[in-house]
Amino acid sequence: GITIDIALWKFETSKYYVTIIDAPGHRDFIKNMITGTSQADCAVLIVAAGTGEFEAGISKNGQTREHALLAFTLGVKQLIVGVNKMDSTEPPYSEVRFEEIKKEVSSYIKKIGYNPAAVAFVPISG
Repeated sequence: GITIDIALWKFETSKYYVTIIDAPGHRDFIKNMITGTSQADCAVLIVAAGTGEFEAGISKNGQTREHALLAFTLGVKQLIVGVNKMDSTEPPYSEVRFEEIKKEVSSYIKKIGYNPAAVAFVPISG
């Protein structure tokens, strides 16, 4: 679905107080996304693995690029990339597709200032 508002969840561990902010990714709600991101220490960038979806997001004016750049510009120094919809790759859960996406996203985030070696890439689905 499309997240419009910012949603918050809080919990604590023995070492940390954690607040998870679910900020909208939809282009029409970019102001809300900026509000959430500007408060973050770490961002989870969700990238769709589906054929065509990833390519659209990583294209010159794609949202994947825009969100990664905004996160870095807003001071988010730690990044995690969730490669979503791995069940929709050909074949499903394709390691080749995951590595292709990891390589391309790493190349882009390096250009904007992140160290790809310090970024966790996590295959996810659902």
